[in-house]
Formats: sequence, C-alpha cells, structure tokens
Amino acid sequence: MKIELAASQLESLGNPTRLRLYRALVRAGVDGLPVGGLQQKLNIPASTLSHHCRKLIDAGLVTQERTGTTLICRANYKAMTSLVGYLADECCADGACEERRETTEA
Repeated sequence: MKIELAASQLESLGNPTRLRLYRALVRAGVDGLPVGGLQQKLNIPASTLSHHCRKLIDAGLVTQERTGTTLICRANYKAMTSLVGYLADECCADGACEERRETTEA
C-alpha cells in the first residue's frame, strides 16, 4: 500500500458521520446494507448519506451494487485489512510496537 492511499482512506474515516457509516457497513457483514436501511440506521438525510458514501467509495473503502431497484452498500474488507496491516507494518517498524505490546500484556 502506498502512503497516499493510506492517507486518503484515513482522511475519509476522519469524519464522524463517515466513521459511523463505515462501522455500520463493517458490522453488517458481506451482505451489506441497502441505502434506505443505512439512512434509517444513521438518521441522516439522503443527500448527506449520498455525499458520505461517495467519499468512502472514492477512498476504496466501500462498494455499491444495484440489485433491481435497491442500492446495496458494502464495506470493502480487503481494503480495511490492507489499511490496518499497513498501519501495523509501517508504524510498528523497527520493533516500536513490541515494547508497547509487552507492557499491555503484563
């Protein structure tokens, strides 16, 4: 993963509404959620939801698929795993996290 992609993904998750949206999609599992269900769950206007979905889609963290008349949003688990792995690998380089891990396990 390139640092620019990681920064873009982290930036998109830096908004509280988008983080709530992403959390809801991750928790929904691989089936995702219809846009209408997301709107009710988050209690936000359709235009606001559309804006925030677009940001997460552009960052590669969310996908959308139309099934008949229903628009389904899904978390991109591969992208999430890649981002978390990048943070662990790059930020914990040179054993920086080993010391922290030892103190939290004790």
